[in-house]
Amino acid sequence: MMQHNAFLVDDDLFDRAHSRLVDWEVTHWADPQMTRPGETNTEHGGRGVYFKDPAGHAIELITRPYL
Repeated sequence: MMQHNAFLVDDDLFDRAHSRLVDWEVTHWADPQMTRPGETNTEHGGRGVYFKDPAGHAIELITRPYL
C-alpha cells in the first residue's frame, strides 16, 4: 500500500530540494494524481511538488499549508 507523506518547508529548502530533483532527474509532478510531470504547483499561495521515494511512497513538499 502506498503511503503519502507531506512536508511543509520554507522557500529556501524547497528551492534546494527541487533543484536536486531536477539535477538527479527524479520524476516529479505538480499534482497528487501524477498527471503533470516536471511541474510544480502554485496552489494555496505557495509551491508544491510530489515525487516517490525508493519504496514507491509519495512524498510531497509544500511551502504553504493547505488552509
